[in-house]
Amino acid sequence: MKIAHQTVVQMHYTLKDDNGKVLDSSVGKTPLEYIQGLGMIVPGLEKAMVGKDVGEKFDVKVIPAEGYGEHNPALVSEIPLTAFQGDKVEAGMMFYAQTPTGILPIRVLKVEGDKVSVDANHELAGQNLNFSIEVVSVRQATEEDLNALNHHHCHCEDHDEGHECCGGKNHGEGHECCGGKNHGEGHECCGGKNHGEGHECCCKNK
Repeated sequence: MKIAHQTVVQMHYTLKDDNGKVLDSSVGKTPLEYIQGLGMIVPGLEKAMVGKDVGEKFDVKVIPAEGYGEHNPALVSEIPLTAFQGDKVEAGMMFYAQTPTGILPIRVLKVEGDKVSVDANHELAGQNLNFSIEVVSVRQATEEDLNALNHHHCHCEDHDEGHECCGGKNHGEGHECCGGKNHGEGHECCGGKNHGEGHECCCKNK
């Protein structure tokens, strides 16, 4: 069976940057599973998956416009350190803000005195995504598969440490869909302070 709209696909992938550095890979782990045509992986990769069959292996370069977008300087801002309610804040830490469109991951760039510079762009914004794909299985989505999506709210960016990527459904036990760290154990609210217009600080990775 070939990949088409509303087929459930399992695949292995390796993601590299333009210098050949491996950014993420499912090889040796549970395959990524997603439903084709529902926007569960980046658009450029989803387009490339159409018509592929079980066992096929191929490479695809996804440009920023069809991946995580271009880097937007407007998403880089400065907020008061007090927004974090005394928690230790260091460059590289990831926090989450509640916005009108959902949870937005925010990365700390630097801390200077009582000011914190943060970036709401995805870490891979502005970069080409070079995927090596192997299609493991393809089947038609059932009504149960589709109904399950109606009760699942994707709102994250990294799966866990070392998992960056293509944004899919569950990668296996401990992975919380659509490309993100989950907001359960290991995350705590940092007080609901504003990160800027429309942004409300929600929680942080301990």
